[in-house]
Amino acid sequence: MHALGQLLLVLVAGSAGGRGDPRDTLACSQGLTCRLLDTDVLCGTEPPGPRQELALARLRLEPALRCTEPTACAPCLEARVRLALAPATGTAAESPLSVQPGTAGTEDSGDGGQWSPATGATPSQPNVTGLLLLSGHTFASSRCVAVEVWAPLGPALRGRTVGWVIFRCFEAPLGSELHISAYMKSRGRQRLSQQQRVPDCSWPAAQDAVPQCQVPRLRVSPGQKEVVVEVEGAAVGHSYTLRLYHNHSHGTSVPGRVVTMQSSPMNYVLPTDEVLPCLCLQVWPETQDPPRATLCPFSHDAEAWERLWARSRLVLHIEGQVLTCSLSAPCDLLAELVPCWQPVPSRPCQPLPGLQQPARGKEFRGLRPHPNLCVQVWSSGQVRLTQCLRDRALPGRPDDLLLLEHGGNASLCAVERGACTPLASFTSRGAGHPGLLEQDLQRDVAGGQCQQLWHPSNRTGVTLWACPLHKYLRTRWALVWMGVLLGAACLLLLLLMKKEDMKGWLKSLRAGYGSSGPLQGRRALLVHAAEPVAERAACALMAALHSLGLAVVAAPGGGSGVAALGPLPWLHAQHHRALRDSDTIILLLSPAAVAAAQQWDAGAGVVPESGAAESSLGPRHSPDPGDVPAVAPCEVFAAALSCAMPVLAVAQGHYVVARLEALVPAVPPALRAAPAFALPTDMERFLQALAGPARHRGRCLEPHVAAVAEALQRAVGE
Repeated sequence: MHALGQLLLVLVAGSAGGRGDPRDTLACSQGLTCRLLDTDVLCGTEPPGPRQELALARLRLEPALRCTEPTACAPCLEARVRLALAPATGTAAESPLSVQPGTAGTEDSGDGGQWSPATGATPSQPNVTGLLLLSGHTFASSRCVAVEVWAPLGPALRGRTVGWVIFRCFEAPLGSELHISAYMKSRGRQRLSQQQRVPDCSWPAAQDAVPQCQVPRLRVSPGQKEVVVEVEGAAVGHSYTLRLYHNHSHGTSVPGRVVTMQSSPMNYVLPTDEVLPCLCLQVWPETQDPPRATLCPFSHDAEAWERLWARSRLVLHIEGQVLTCSLSAPCDLLAELVPCWQPVPSRPCQPLPGLQQPARGKEFRGLRPHPNLCVQVWSSGQVRLTQCLRDRALPGRPDDLLLLEHGGNASLCAVERGACTPLASFTSRGAGHPGLLEQDLQRDVAGGQCQQLWHPSNRTGVTLWACPLHKYLRTRWALVWMGVLLGAACLLLLLLMKKEDMKGWLKSLRAGYGSSGPLQGRRALLVHAAEPVAERAACALMAALHSLGLAVVAAPGGGSGVAALGPLPWLHAQHHRALRDSDTIILLLSPAAVAAAQQWDAGAGVVPESGAAESSLGPRHSPDPGDVPAVAPCEVFAAALSCAMPVLAVAQGHYVVARLEALVPAVPPALRAAPAFALPTDMERFLQALAGPARHRGRCLEPHVAAVAEALQRAVGE
């Protein structure tokens, strides 16, 4: 019999007439002919007829792949059965079989197929036919196949093996146990069985060919409110498990959340609030011992780190004379615990030299609790968390001073503002002479009146002392209070001696505090044209200036005064009063006002001589209604120009021109003698002009500029 490598395989497909699966294959070695009778027979049945001359010699199982495409294969076990002829004893039909012990296996065959004689056989040569049954059993299923085998019969072959029958194959899930039996009704060995595990995804041949063994890919798409996790490269029709867990460097990771994904696309939506730096994703197919794809995509996400610090908690405990702390966080923290000294909550916390330790530490051995002690969590050069003992149950001691003493050196220094100041240069709370308390503090340390917080035997070589200063500060404050009381008594005596002067001073003080704006006490006359945009701007400007304390009279307007005198006499009276009292006269330029000024430039108005102008502005001049020509109310601004131009010609009066820059591009030549302001751009300079040269120096107008400008802009834009 030739070796296995020299076997001549004869494949019998289902097209030969059998009912076999087209994917099943059957082969037999040279000298044998075989065919598949049936790939789905009832397991447990026994072939009919007398015992046969063929017997089972050996059964061998080997892993194999059944593929429809190069990357679409299923794992299975290939059964190889070695057959033998029984030795002759008396008659050929009753001679017993003597074969070497081993295991046997069988393969499928089709039903009704034509089988060929073995190579080298002749029709006259005697032969023997055998029926081989193969069965495969798993925990959940079973399958049996029937194979018909023809072998030559010769005296030289008695008691020897005649060849192999190879059936491919019995399918089973990855990593499952498969029990295969071979049965043949013969005078020799009739049944051989063997149990073997189907290879899992650790088998190299299965990693690229079996879809369940192909590792999927994970892709993360972050958004503002959620993160989408997508499984890419998943095999169609297979289920996958997605695990979300927090990865920790110490101990076992938390089991986390497990999600089964079956439909396509395989997406999982994760809220952004659950994203932390240690959040990892792992996906694998639902097979035994599958390959897994792991991704930790948020380890460098700045927002995830901020979210982690927001969920971290630092708690301090006092166990006897030992200060302990517990730092809890969902993820591992690359940080340090730094003890520090903070007498007053509003001041920075001064780190204690050489006492920092990794965040995994739980206690500060040798550091005695004190109300002013705090512990900070430092990471990447920033303070992330702070917890103080005063926040727990101990009241703070703001008057205690932290002293540092180096080992082997008796000199003391005070720890304040990030530095250690020698007591010879130290001033208590920034007051008094340097070194004033040096001897007192040294005496307190030597006398045991200071609390020792840290001993030099604790590896740092320094000693920390907490010394109370309240007894020294109490003496100083007693002197200060005595001085204050003495000064108050002297002031009260002085006020009693000058009672009348005191009343006047209080009255002036009350008047000063009663002022409601930086322009309090100032008055102005606002002249504008009779058109809608000018009237809206005038109303908005008057309301804003009134809030600053400026008394403003607008023309046209006047109420009962206009009704009594008429518009033009009333205007002349207001103009004369403003000149007499040195009030500010505001000329508001709108399109209609510019037209009136251009008519004046064209010669519509007559400017009197300087002498006449000066004589007409005498302090006792009071215009009569008959002295002023009657003009319609819409011509009030033209009449105002008749009053203003003579005064501007002699450079008298306090005139300012307010130009609405959105409507008036430039000031007419007739009014360029007065200071002009483009509103609302020049609002600050305009308010300073209304306040006067002496007022705006001591008043703060800047906070009101934006509000007045906005009110005017809104009125013009309506």
